Amino acid sequence: MVTDERTAEGQMAEAQIAEAQTGEEQIWTVLATIADPELPVAITDLGLIEAVYRDGTRVRVTMVPTFSACPAIGMIREEIRRRLQTLPGVDAVEVTVSFAVPWTMARMTPTARARLFSHGVSVRREDRAGGSVECPFCGSTNTRLENPFGPTLCRAIYYCLDCRNPIERFRPPGEVPE
Repeated sequence: MVTDERTAEGQMAEAQIAEAQTGEEQIWTVLATIADPELPVAITDLGLIEAVYRDGTRVRVTMVPTFSACPAIGMIREEIRRRLQTLPGVDAVEVTVSFAVPWTMARMTPTARARLFSHGVSVRREDRAGGSVECPFCGSTNTRLENPFGPTLCRAIYYCLDCRNPIERFRPPGEVPE
């Protein structure tokens, strides 16, 4: 009988683990539908979500912003709370912002890079010498810095000398424009 009790306890534990995994997967699925309010990219693809924890009816999400002074942090936190509280079995959502590990361009998925580029925002490519700025309209790297201050803290304005289009360039924290 001891074996039967252990088996029943084991099955119950496995069911709880499966339920928790399903709950966490649901959370990640919802997070993947939340776009950054300043960029046409999901916050998960930008690499803004560091961790997700679910403990029964409580959810905790840890977020790493692109810039410490990013004005979108509050909006993103509120949207995460609002969306996750609609999930069945979720009573409380806590969204913390962490600066322990700084956000870097390496956190971006290829999907994020492609979406930004398709929307006319250049993203530094490590495979290019000196991290040159590539024009998302014509592919040229014959560009120049127009203004290190773009429409948001994480973007600068460049100009393509070949196709003559202005370019927004996504820039990581700490990058000093040429």
